[in-house]
Amino acid sequence: MHMLEVKDVHKSYGNLEVLKGISFTMEKGETKVIIGTSGTGKSTLLYCINQLNPPDKGEVWLDGEEITNPETDINKIRQKIGFVFQEFNLFNHLTALRNVSIGLEKVKGMDKEKAQERAMAELTRVGLKEQVQQYPAQLSGGQKQRVGIARALAMDPMIILFDEPTSALDPELIGDVLDVMKALAGSVAMLVVTHEMGFARNVADEIIFMEGGIIVESGPPKQMFQYPKKPRTKEFLGKISTLYGKE
Repeated sequence: MHMLEVKDVHKSYGNLEVLKGISFTMEKGETKVIIGTSGTGKSTLLYCINQLNPPDKGEVWLDGEEITNPETDINKIRQKIGFVFQEFNLFNHLTALRNVSIGLEKVKGMDKEKAQERAMAELTRVGLKEQVQQYPAQLSGGQKQRVGIARALAMDPMIILFDEPTSALDPELIGDVLDVMKALAGSVAMLVVTHEMGFARNVADEIIFMEGGIIVESGPPKQMFQYPKKPRTKEFLGKISTLYGKE
């Protein structure tokens, strides 16, 4: 049994078919990176996996339970799936600490003190020990995103979905966020939609190249970067290396 199994997932918006049958599996602690041009359904796929936007057809299984089954208690399953958004999605009226602890109290029923301890530990883990009492408006984009990662980690998820976690950040702040993600690799499964090729190359166990609503090719970074099987993969990676530099 795979930890995560995505089987033949389809999703349309009106007449526009965004996902045309996506299938892949993930194991515990694995890091997979989804790459591809904008508008190929990469973010939609993440939203389908955690049912923020349920697929029209296909199944998603996590830890032996079918998430896509209407009978499934989705809120219970969502506790096992962390989500880190492109635009942070923090509560602006709450401190960094409270942003992380509130879910533990509301969703996991932890008492306030325990929740704060856990939140403190996760914020320290992402390098924000000094910023715990600050509000999102006082934090840089990179710090906000690290609060988002701490919030996801605090719930003890089996997997964290990252939706272009660095695309809203200034270039000099991207490194801090990627470093935190690198440090997590192996301890929690991560499915990351990103344009950061250095991260894909150095951290991913597998790279999935999506285009036009399908998976064109997938494989370990070495194979994908050096010996891609499909001409389209080669072309895409060639272009993106020129754009974003080799590392």
